[in-house]
Amino acid sequence: MPHVATRTEFIVTTGESPKRLDHFLANREPYFSRTALQRLIEDGHITVGGQVVKPSHKVRPGDRIVLVVPRPEPIEISPESIPLAIVYEDESLLVLNKPAGLVVHPAPGHWTGTLVNALLHHMQSGEGHLSSIGGKERPGLVHRLDKETTGILVVAKTDQAHRSLAGQFKAHSITRIYEALVWGGPKTREGRIEISIGRDTKDRKTFSARTTNPRESLTSYRVKERFGVVAAHLELFPGTGRTHQLRVHLKAIGCPILGDQTYGGKKVMSVEGTAIPRVMLHARVLGFVHPVSNDRLTFSAELPEDMEAVRNVLKGKAGALSS
Repeated sequence: MPHVATRTEFIVTTGESPKRLDHFLANREPYFSRTALQRLIEDGHITVGGQVVKPSHKVRPGDRIVLVVPRPEPIEISPESIPLAIVYEDESLLVLNKPAGLVVHPAPGHWTGTLVNALLHHMQSGEGHLSSIGGKERPGLVHRLDKETTGILVVAKTDQAHRSLAGQFKAHSITRIYEALVWGGPKTREGRIEISIGRDTKDRKTFSARTTNPRESLTSYRVKERFGVVAAHLELFPGTGRTHQLRVHLKAIGCPILGDQTYGGKKVMSVEGTAIPRVMLHARVLGFVHPVSNDRLTFSAELPEDMEAVRNVLKGKAGALSS
């Protein structure tokens, strides 16, 4: 057996109906595709009751499943010439406006074409280095934005900058303002959403209040515009930084983000006949204390064209209905 990176055990609980082993694990291990799990089973890295079985093996209540993931071979991430919308840069950090569709760091299914590939290419031009704290796969990354989310993101070029920025994120002293176009809209013009969330117990690829590991999370909001009863334009102020927090919180109050089929279903993929091209979420403002100068810096980015286009369509339809 090669050196082990992780070892995880599962006990099939009472009340779970018999199902294939690969299907069972696909709901518990969101970072692995079913194909990857099948490969691990066939290679003997997943056992049931200490026995090597097939992916089609039916698990039953009381079964003890052990998942042993071999340490992955180190990957080499190559620099790639991908355009970057750089807002600010100095010897310590870099601030950019991330476009929609750009994955932030390499991961299974996205080993190339990521922001990290673009940053490595940018540094080749003599702009310095990226901090090493995130390792080879996430150099310089202090925080991240989902693939479809646009907006301001800061990258650390030195370990000192990385530690300083990470500390500010942990202390929630970072200024963050997002904008979202949502289905329906909140009942009140302003409000707070305080719901502890974690990985969902039934769908391990999503997050919700239905979790065995709840973590306190807070989002404040303000309604900027209402488009009749169909949709609304919100400003969001996250008080914490949990994974998918804004998307989960808005779903929880009945107004999921337009284009977010994961948390809103098919109904949010079009409004009044207008197709929504992606998750309508934008990180508009990011403010922090510079790790060297101690100056307070604030950066902003206007709504991207696709989001502004959807907003204008909604505004026009709402105006037509009210006239």
